[in-house]
Amino acid sequence: MSEKYFSFECPDSGNLAMTKKKIFWAGAIVLAVLAIYYCGGAPAGDLDVVYSNPSFRDHIQPIFTLNCSLYGCHHSTAQAGLVLMEGPSYENLVNIPSTQEPNRMRVLPGDAANSYLIIKIEGNQTIGTFMPQGREILDEVYIQNIKNWINRGALDN
Repeated sequence: MSEKYFSFECPDSGNLAMTKKKIFWAGAIVLAVLAIYYCGGAPAGDLDVVYSNPSFRDHIQPIFTLNCSLYGCHHSTAQAGLVLMEGPSYENLVNIPSTQEPNRMRVLPGDAANSYLIIKIEGNQTIGTFMPQGREILDEVYIQNIKNWINRGALDN
């Protein structure tokens, strides 16, 4: 009686190719996140600190990059026409009517409570789901910094 100690079956070549593609794309995503963080996309300030007068570039855009655009929802093929990638995000937010509630501005400078962005990220919307969709609600520090930025005039700084 012979015992079989090791068994190895060659994987189907189609499955092997699919596995290689998945590994490649997973690695590419990790590298992209690291590049954004270490090559200029890292915030100038600590994201875990509430700022009374946050800067869009240093404190707000990194929140959008890490939580909204990297997951593909508000990237180049944006949900609701809202691109939140570094570069076009400011122009897509401030004084722009919401596509879901056109009578509300996405960001109404000086008025966070009536800005549709805040309504969505706090889960107080009447249409659709809260943002970020399919993920946990944003950290309270992030939300407070976004509110502070809006209430201080939503400057492009």
